[in-house]
Amino acid sequence: MKQSEFKKRRAALMKQIGKGNIAIIASAGAAVRNRDVHYPFRQDSDFYYLTGFNEADAMAVFIPGREKGEYVLFCREFDEKKALWEGAHAGLEGATKHYEADDAFPIDDLDEILPGMLENKAKVFYPMGRDSDLDFKLMEWIKNIRKHSRNGVSAPGELVSLEHIVHEMRLFKSAEELKLMRRAAQVSAAAHVRAMQYCQPGLYEYQVEAELVNHFMQDGLRAVAYPSIVAGGKNACVLHYTENTDKLRKGDLLLIDAGVECDHYAADITRTFPVSGKFSEPQRLLYQLVLDAQSAALEQIAPGIAWNKAHEASVEVLTKGLIELGLLKGKLKKLIKDEKYKQFYMHRIGHWLGMDVHDVGDYKIKEEWRLLEPGMVLTVEPGLYVPADCETVDKQWRGIGIRIEDDVLVTKDGYEILTHAVPKTVADIEAIMRGE
Repeated sequence: MKQSEFKKRRAALMKQIGKGNIAIIASAGAAVRNRDVHYPFRQDSDFYYLTGFNEADAMAVFIPGREKGEYVLFCREFDEKKALWEGAHAGLEGATKHYEADDAFPIDDLDEILPGMLENKAKVFYPMGRDSDLDFKLMEWIKNIRKHSRNGVSAPGELVSLEHIVHEMRLFKSAEELKLMRRAAQVSAAAHVRAMQYCQPGLYEYQVEAELVNHFMQDGLRAVAYPSIVAGGKNACVLHYTENTDKLRKGDLLLIDAGVECDHYAADITRTFPVSGKFSEPQRLLYQLVLDAQSAALEQIAPGIAWNKAHEASVEVLTKGLIELGLLKGKLKKLIKDEKYKQFYMHRIGHWLGMDVHDVGDYKIKEEWRLLEPGMVLTVEPGLYVPADCETVDKQWRGIGIRIEDDVLVTKDGYEILTHAVPKTVADIEAIMRGE
């Protein structure tokens, strides 16, 4: 992503912070896997959103109106030995030259320099309660500033959540962000199609997972957006099943929930299809019901429509269908009111999508479901899950788990399905699995 995009975000942030105040945010830390081996590094989403800086051990500081520069970055100094063993890193010069910080200081000097930047500031905006080390340090810095009050120095008197501002900004995707999300969706979609073509009885779930990840990497994207769910048969009734160790059996369904990241932006797709290439009649009936529920939910995606309307539409379609198929008994409105559908449909219709697969942003404003607006991206993912030991339903339905999930952009005229390239009708899925 171009540095101009990050610069634009910082300008918008500082406008909301206002002069006389300061904002600070820390990078993600390097996490030790075992001994001197680390987990693959993934930058904190809020930090990356504002800086584009993809290293650990860094702190970004935003000071609207500061004469020497409003954006200050504390980071590791360049280390030739480290560069030899681990590769290039920015250093102080790179922080200003390549990441457009107005000023850069060694992270080791943070305790010496940052307290002076806090002096005479009214408010400190930072991610409250998210980083215990930063919470502690900030309290210590403010405590020490107060000791010098007789010298005419004042300490900040108010701590404010930085996340509230940044998360509202992140909720609305720019054209640059949408390019990355479309790329993630495109690569993820092609991987799902490949999984359908590859799947057959006798394979193990992890072999299908390997095919997905191989496609992600062969297409140039190395980071999965979340642990892939490859759930055959009754495993699909476990919503976040990630063991992926069982053998796929003829006659079962396979539910795959998988997506890749493109420069920190996620795709999130779920498809369910028959291991042997053809739906049984009970599978087809439940699958079509879920697909109809998704269609009804999508009709509720447009500017000015409340977030919850899509979920309500899916609940009505699914509950009505469950009555018709005999899995639920009773009156439609009564069953919905009593939430009887939750034994088969226990999650909501979707979530915000962006830099995090379950992305940030409020779903309610002043206790009212917020209205959809252009630039928001969300998932639409109804499902039905009938446990294998569910004795209240006929045996033909037991052990069937189905979810259909797409990534949807709210546009000025309605919506755009970013993941449209993955087929989802019964006929199209069976055709792909026949090699057509």
